[in-house]
Amino acid sequence: MKKLVLEQFHWWIYMFGKKASERMLTKKLWDYAIEIKKGFMLRKRKVYLLSREERGEVYEFIQEQLRKRYIRFSKSP
Repeated sequence: MKKLVLEQFHWWIYMFGKKASERMLTKKLWDYAIEIKKGFMLRKRKVYLLSREERGEVYEFIQEQLRKRYIRFSKSP
């Protein structure tokens, strides 16, 4: 990687590694949760059918995002 990047930017190379890319930033005051009002009902929308392989890929993607804590589920009080 260092051969591809100018020396003045070598300090930033770590940011593009796997470990650094999976680190979630610390929680900030402006972070917020999307709260759903009690009794809220979703409107029906067209459902796009996925093949078994596509469903498997979506499931793996969601599991990976949960593992990295990029997305989280919280229980309402």
